[in-house]
Amino acid sequence: MITRRTVLGSGLAAGAALIARARLAAAQPGGMGGMGGSDDARAPMPLTHGRAVAGESYTPVVVPNGATLPFEKKGGVKVFHLVAEPITHTIAPGLEIEAWGYNGSTPGPLIEAVEGDRIRIYVTNKLGEATTVHWHGVFVPSGMDGVGGLTQPAIPPGKTFRYEFTMTKAGTFMYHPHFDEMTQIALGMVGMIVVHPREKKKRRAENVRDYALMAHEWKIPIGSRRPDPLAMNDFNVLTFNSKAFPGTEPLVAEVGDRVRLRLGNLGPMDHHPLHLHGYAFQVTWTDGGEVPAGARWPETTVLVPVGAVRVVEFVADTPGDWAFHCHMTHHVMNQMGHDAPNLIGADVKGLDKQIAKVVPGYMTMGQHGMGDMMGMTQPDNSISMLGGDGPFGMIDMGGMFTVLKVRDKLTGDTDPGWYEHPEGTVAREATADELSGDDIKL
Repeated sequence: MITRRTVLGSGLAAGAALIARARLAAAQPGGMGGMGGSDDARAPMPLTHGRAVAGESYTPVVVPNGATLPFEKKGGVKVFHLVAEPITHTIAPGLEIEAWGYNGSTPGPLIEAVEGDRIRIYVTNKLGEATTVHWHGVFVPSGMDGVGGLTQPAIPPGKTFRYEFTMTKAGTFMYHPHFDEMTQIALGMVGMIVVHPREKKKRRAENVRDYALMAHEWKIPIGSRRPDPLAMNDFNVLTFNSKAFPGTEPLVAEVGDRVRLRLGNLGPMDHHPLHLHGYAFQVTWTDGGEVPAGARWPETTVLVPVGAVRVVEFVADTPGDWAFHCHMTHHVMNQMGHDAPNLIGADVKGLDKQIAKVVPGYMTMGQHGMGDMMGMTQPDNSISMLGGDGPFGMIDMGGMFTVLKVRDKLTGDTDPGWYEHPEGTVAREATADELSGDDIKL
């Protein structure tokens, strides 16, 4: 039963979801990832597209909101250095957390190589506890597999261990700890690996937009800076490359480009049905290897299980701004007030005036749905119900959501801004004459 007491309790408990003082969410420059609303801030935002690597023939993979781990060649071996360490990370404008990651980021930087490369990776542990690194899906000698206590001693705090092996197969893989993995993975210690085929003809590198996206889920209590690594459900922040919309960079492509999305999932518990609007794609690779052409079929949604990689490909042939998101509807929300009572359909007349005596400016919300709660004033360090500005108003989704922006022509690797729709191609309010002419009775 909903009473004045339960409504008042929900208002105080849910905080951001029920406080008045409505505001728009942080504006996005050119479409994604902005931090402010000034005219200067709205200039197109440069993306972190990969650049050609000296001495390498592959086209580097793009890591939206992320980076690729540099290497040096020593005697024919590619030498990398990973540093496991506590980090401060911004998930979206308004939410900064104390996480764990690699080389100052979560996910850790992409490790990129070519089939047949000899790899040497130094791992320095700057955490307060031991760690290891497991090369998820990569075939390595048993002693390089990174399982603490089974295949190696754990790396103590302050020490640096050396891993060395040959990349024997092409594909998309991941890396993560295999010591206290429940805590370390939940706090952000994940990363992706791409091994390009040695044979150039297999790469199909020309006109390819190649992206790597790591799905992850967190439980971050509203107002807290520390994710809860003990959570087994009720995750309230869902991310691509540890960013939640509107902090996610867009994916961009020109008409005619082949687009490849490398999708990894090392989240604690949930599988993610990732759905792309406007296109059908094929699953071309998993972390187990390439899917034979005869075994592929068209999809618009791909399920990426926990601990798995899926690679999908399609040809960009239709201009526009196309949503790409997890289709678990709670996964495109940010820090929802899960403990608040369900007010859908509740009659709350007269409550606002009485509650405002205790909470000035109070306005009960949620009885007509959740859409009118997006963009409300937030408690400190939270993104409860945060959406993002779009060309037609508030985009009332957050979390594991980004946008594929396809254009006839792009200028460099910058966000092209919002799509300019041809006249007559945008849904609009029907006129009285149109309703009458089509015998629509209201």
